[in-house]
Amino acid sequence: MMTVGWIGTGNMGGPMAGHLMRAGYPLVVLNRASAGVTELIAAGARTAANPRALAAGCDAVFTMLPGTAEVEAVVLGPDGVRGGLKTGGLFVDMSSIAPAASRRIAAELAAGGIDALDAPVSGGEQGAIEASLAIMAGGTEAAFARALPLFEKLGTRAVRIGDAGAGQVAKVCNQIVVGITIEAVAEALALAEAAGVDPGKVREALLGGLAASRILERYGARMLASDYAPGARATLHLKDMTIAAQLAAEAGVDLPGMQLALERYAELVARDGNLDHSALRLLIASPPSSRA
Repeated sequence: MMTVGWIGTGNMGGPMAGHLMRAGYPLVVLNRASAGVTELIAAGARTAANPRALAAGCDAVFTMLPGTAEVEAVVLGPDGVRGGLKTGGLFVDMSSIAPAASRRIAAELAAGGIDALDAPVSGGEQGAIEASLAIMAGGTEAAFARALPLFEKLGTRAVRIGDAGAGQVAKVCNQIVVGITIEAVAEALALAEAAGVDPGKVREALLGGLAASRILERYGARMLASDYAPGARATLHLKDMTIAAQLAAEAGVDLPGMQLALERYAELVARDGNLDHSALRLLIASPPSSRA
């Protein structure tokens, strides 16, 4: 089995790397002081001092990082993955970054004979823990075929969208739907409460009809319980909506719902960006009478 390097062992990356190791793939992680790294080392992962050294001992390298700048630095920097992966190696970025950056990274790596995929995911922290993620990939058919056995250990659905950058475009579309729907759920539950009706009962009823969705189910429950501990931080969703706005501008398409969601996440981050993105509910103040 190929030896896998994994860079980015946070709330999602840590569990994802763990699934691959339990499936039998030898794992190498960066030597960093973090809970995710400590747990993986305890389970048998080896360590490397920097991305270049990590890549030199691996057949494939995966990244799961916060944003575009971090991925570009880890891959293309002086001690980056590009300098370590051998010809015929595989690079898979599962972060959510700008499509243009994914295309640039793929081109740089292809010049050295390295296959690259952008493969962002949907499903959040729970999906990472349960290995139930949806994976949206951009890259060649050959690269996707190489990565598919590993993707099958991480999620329940992996789809090749198209060439380099296409996976990131799909993730942008995903985040638009998720962001607007979280706002819609927040508004619906706030209206029920303000009108003097039990919002929990409203959610229960809606789950049986056309409005049913995972967001109403999962994030509606969070809103009712006022549980905004971060699963997906608002800062990250704001980053994704900013990428969506940039992509829409490049494509010359007007997306007013996306623009509203972008503004709402900016407002939430200004209040507390470490909250879960379902905390959009906090931006809708209930009238005093409904709280009495």
